[in-house]
Amino acid sequence: METIRPATRRNATGPLRRLLLTAEWPRPAPRRRIWVYAAPVALLALVGLGVAAGEYLMDNRVLPLIVIWILAVGSVLPVAVCVRWPVLAWRLGFLMQFLGVINVGPKEAWPWNAVQIFGFLVILGRFAVTQDSAVTTWATLLSLAPVFLFAKGANAGGAAVLLVAIAALGNIFYRRRHTRELVAEQEELTELERAKRAVLEERAQIAREMHDVVAHHMSMIAVRAETAPFRVTDLPESAREELAGIATAARDALTDMRRLLGVLRAENGEAPTAPQPGLADLDGLVATAQTAGVDVTLTAGGLGAVPETVGLAAYRILQEALANAARHAPGGSVTIDARGLSDRLELEVRNRRTGAETPGGGHGLIGMRERAALLGGTLTAGPDRFDFVVRATLPFGGADKE
Repeated sequence: METIRPATRRNATGPLRRLLLTAEWPRPAPRRRIWVYAAPVALLALVGLGVAAGEYLMDNRVLPLIVIWILAVGSVLPVAVCVRWPVLAWRLGFLMQFLGVINVGPKEAWPWNAVQIFGFLVILGRFAVTQDSAVTTWATLLSLAPVFLFAKGANAGGAAVLLVAIAALGNIFYRRRHTRELVAEQEELTELERAKRAVLEERAQIAREMHDVVAHHMSMIAVRAETAPFRVTDLPESAREELAGIATAARDALTDMRRLLGVLRAENGEAPTAPQPGLADLDGLVATAQTAGVDVTLTAGGLGAVPETVGLAAYRILQEALANAARHAPGGSVTIDARGLSDRLELEVRNRRTGAETPGGGHGLIGMRERAALLGGTLTAGPDRFDFVVRATLPFGGADKE
């Protein structure tokens, strides 16, 4: 029990510390058009009330003129502040409850001037509308202390009831507004959850279609390529090697597809647990392309310090560039230049145009540009005299943001 009681006291006095000590952020200024006209009128009215308070004090109290006008300004200044700084306004008004009774006259029914009284009621109402119940309770209790300390018997009781009623009414408005905000926030979260669920369902449907259709056909390609030497007799050795390469490529494609299906089915966008390819796998990528009949030459340097995220993007870009070269310019030679610098990776894929190019209507270049853009890099692709060139710059800083 000894360890719980101090924590309970700290929790109980937390609202009091916020009321008296915590710095206050200004609340947003009212945006309604009427405030453009109402604000100058309200300030002019406050100036008039301040002058009236000063006249009242000069008629009823014997004080230096400077003190009278300090009390007059203190009667209306918190009201002007309470729109955007309700806590600061209450602090000023609470201080004025003690300063406003200085040298009170014997004929005064209240120890404060009327402007200060009504101004403090406005301040307390504004405070209660904007603050939570605990802070409002502390503000009300502290505001009652000078009332019972300085006001006369019957007047003190009536003023106390009025203060409590205003604070309670303001707190009711605060709780209603806060409840509406919570309901609106919950509705927004519900809509976001519905949208997320719809996206997940669509991704799951895409994954099912890919598994049932594409994966099935890829499996059949791999099986037929592997069993062809046993079903077709007298195949030359070169044909057997070609069929084995087709089967291996199909199996690799199935592995990548399973990884993709795992990403599509992941509800929270978790990264797949299978290892991702990177720049260390470039030799294997080039060897696969050469096996498929593409004349590829790779030149690489400074790749040891390339981040994994950049390496994965670079691998996918080079993979797509090789596929495009084989698809749209068959028979042309391809050169790859990958250079790792101190802050970026530069790629260049140049394939010779053969004159037998087939038009491209896919999304390969779009996907390559998107991968580069995700890292804050750039990718360009287009003809350059006798070649078609893809150039990409992938900064390492973009990988740190992932």
